[in-house]
Amino acid sequence: MKYDSVNHLIRTGKSHFAKGPIALIFVEDDVEIDSTVRHHLDLGFRKVAVFMPDGFDLAEDLSELCLRITMETTRGNSVMEAVTAINEIATGQWIYYCFNAEYLFFPFCETRTVGEMLTFHTEERRDAMLTYVIDLYAPDLGKTPNAVSLEDAQLDRSGYYALARNDADNHNHPKERQLNFFGGLRWRFEEHIPADKRKIDRISIFRAKPDLAMREDFTFTDEEYNTYACPWHNNLTAAVCSFRTAKALKSNPGSTFEVHDYRWHNSVPFEWHSRQLLDLGLMEPGQWF
Repeated sequence: MKYDSVNHLIRTGKSHFAKGPIALIFVEDDVEIDSTVRHHLDLGFRKVAVFMPDGFDLAEDLSELCLRITMETTRGNSVMEAVTAINEIATGQWIYYCFNAEYLFFPFCETRTVGEMLTFHTEERRDAMLTYVIDLYAPDLGKTPNAVSLEDAQLDRSGYYALARNDADNHNHPKERQLNFFGGLRWRFEEHIPADKRKIDRISIFRAKPDLAMREDFTFTDEEYNTYACPWHNNLTAAVCSFRTAKALKSNPGSTFEVHDYRWHNSVPFEWHSRQLLDLGLMEPGQWF
């Protein structure tokens, strides 16, 4: 089903969000749109909504399985406003959001659905889940100028770290159970990344509730939603494996001629399997076995 705008969806499509989990995919360019949608359908999302310009194509079989919402600009505040608007009509449902050429992985996702994972997370009295955005990139930019290759994708096996997230409203004391995470291409090519865009943590999965809003830095107005774990033990985390930064560095005029190769001594092939991400410490199974 197709909607002319986000407002059109909000006015007439509320019934689509009566049951979750729900995936919202924001399309920034025409790279790997279909593979992104198929990946999230395969994870078991009950509803997948694709926000994209009219000029981009979506495979016919996917058009029958998804909602398509016309959205000419899927950058900046428009994405935050759309996520916040969907939150208001999907109270109580789990929502996940990402961009095209991004792929969600969670512990044991090869044999368990996203619904099973979120049922467990709910039983742990959690209303949001921290995800790490793990950069993927093509190994040969001469062969693949846009830096996107599903067949030969690589990622960094090390170079990730966390710093305290200070509270400006409380004398800059560190916030409880909140950290800023860094690494990947945003760390290795930080001279081309604005300082406020360098962190790789994102609250990509959350349970909708009234008056909740998403901020520009991918955190939420409810501070408990921004925590990585409950006070008692570690909780599940997930990974969003993403070509987004690799694409941006090669398409941005300020960096495209400065970036010649993403490979370094800590590059390894991406295996497209949750076990690799668990072994590298890039997501956490918590108490879920």
